[in-house]
Amino acid sequence: MIRLDRRSVLFLAALAPLAVHAQTAAPGEANPFAPVPSSEVVEAELVYLRRPVIVFADSPNDPAFIRQMELLARYYPQLQARDVILITDTDPAAPSELRRKLRPRGFSLVLMDKDWKSALRKPLPWDGREVINSIDKMPIARSEALEKYPAGR
Repeated sequence: MIRLDRRSVLFLAALAPLAVHAQTAAPGEANPFAPVPSSEVVEAELVYLRRPVIVFADSPNDPAFIRQMELLARYYPQLQARDVILITDTDPAAPSELRRKLRPRGFSLVLMDKDWKSALRKPLPWDGREVINSIDKMPIARSEALEKYPAGR
């Protein structure tokens, strides 16, 4: 019989969500939800269709940017269920339309509702669960939830 101490059990429990996330995509198949560079985003095509979560940084090697992407990666299925488009912008030398519009300074996490109006800005990495809870509190998301689950009225 294998005997596990408390530390080993906690370590395995911490790895379980990562294992589930790794199994969401079939082997050899790309995960359909992935970050999109801001240069490929056309705001007019996505207004009222997708909810942007934008991660700005001055470099893709910024530790805050790397940490934020790790924190969000665990929650890709929940973000996809909320019609989120995860947008990254790590090149201030070639400013995108979103960078000109939102004018971030260094690292910045920006949450927007489906009408593409800025709802929340954070200067430090934020846990994916907190991002999802903030999205669920947005007015359009609340009305969508009531339409989807009318028993909650």
